Amino acid sequence: MGGVRLVAGAAVLALATVWPGVATRVFADTIESALVRAYQSNPQLNAQRASVRVTDESVPQALSGYRPKVAVTTSGGFQHTDITFSQGLPGQGNVLGRIKGNQTPFAVGATASQTLFDGFQTANRTRAAEGQVSAAREGLRVLEQTVLLAAATIYMDYLRDSAIVEVQRSNVRVLEETLKQTRDRFNVGEVTRTDVAQSEAQLASGRTQLMAAESTLTTTRANFQRIIGNEPGQLAPGSPVDRFLPPTLAGAVDLGLIQNPNVTAAMYGIDVSHLLVKVAEGALFPSVILQANVQQGQNQQLTVPKQLLASAIAQVSVPIYQGGAEYSLIRQSKETLAQQRLTLELVRTQARASVVQAWGQLVATKLQVKSAQAQVEASEIAVNGIREEAKAGQRTTFDVLVAQQTLVSARVALVTAQHDRVVASYAVLNAVGRLSPQVLKLNTTVYDPSVHYHQVRDSWVGMRTPDGQ
Repeated sequence: MGGVRLVAGAAVLALATVWPGVATRVFADTIESALVRAYQSNPQLNAQRASVRVTDESVPQALSGYRPKVAVTTSGGFQHTDITFSQGLPGQGNVLGRIKGNQTPFAVGATASQTLFDGFQTANRTRAAEGQVSAAREGLRVLEQTVLLAAATIYMDYLRDSAIVEVQRSNVRVLEETLKQTRDRFNVGEVTRTDVAQSEAQLASGRTQLMAAESTLTTTRANFQRIIGNEPGQLAPGSPVDRFLPPTLAGAVDLGLIQNPNVTAAMYGIDVSHLLVKVAEGALFPSVILQANVQQGQNQQLTVPKQLLASAIAQVSVPIYQGGAEYSLIRQSKETLAQQRLTLELVRTQARASVVQAWGQLVATKLQVKSAQAQVEASEIAVNGIREEAKAGQRTTFDVLVAQQTLVSARVALVTAQHDRVVASYAVLNAVGRLSPQVLKLNTTVYDPSVHYHQVRDSWVGMRTPDGQ
């Protein structure tokens, strides 16, 4: 494994063949610290954490079905009364009396109701809400892995692209020196004008490749800042994370089918759908509600200066037929449950394919690194030999230029292979569901979504969020 990590020093190992002193640079940043910054400050990840906190509130909302509901009412105003009492038909009887006057009626009352039974709907809604919270946490894990993989990838992208820029700069310097030597030899009649033109053309091509590499590096630098949150400085080599991977493909597939957050989120989706079927079926059960009322009134009538009313009523409601909507909702919920089961099978198939694909890419990159290293070594020997042969007149300038371009291509291929080697190991870790700060042992506080959940789960009152908003 130590040899593998040495190989994975992407830019450093490749550039050591170009600039011998590059491997002794002092680096200010590592891939682990870059992952920590992305984990802590990535805005997309922070938004997803807020989304999970929003989902947490569905549990106390469901639990509210267990709790009493209390309302206080009050009323007041002005009332004029003018009542005449008579005996017999109106207009034909004797007037017995008259009540006339003004009063200011006032009343205050309270009503409390408690659901005693609702067909288990509250219990099932609560369990479904808890399942939704668990699914949201798995969705957060999906995005955490996505962000960490993107951070590792862009880190290695910057190492690769900056190394390619240095390779191309070195190539331009070599081609400039080759052109100078070719012109000197042309001036003394050792080569022809054609050799000079070939050197000039190759130098122009090298400068074009350098400008293209610098443009790519500029784009990568911008993406580095977007994903990780800061401008890249001197970066240390990245190394593979093979030590955290299962030893075999079969083990990786089995682990992916268990720990991949997409799979576990789909499993929670089945649980939630099953409970929502139970909630819909609860509409067919009777319900029992206990209601208590108390009201204190003053000056409600001229003859009643004060009154107090209190009552306690138990109400039992048995649904017989409600238009058929409840039956349609039950059937709809069952179809949703069947859909979630099919979705789980699809997600498992996709997870298995992702693991196999990532594993195959990892195996291929290991071989590509070895092949690219051999290619660089052979190309260096070839270019040195051809230069010496050219000095003796056994090789042409064209042969030298071709050998130099072959060496440049080999160095670029090595840098790219080393980049792919590291990224592929992170991709496998992501596919099996283990790309997390805990597994990577990153030096950061791990965000725990259960903290906010327990802060709000049993909250009966209050409008302020746990963070004070």
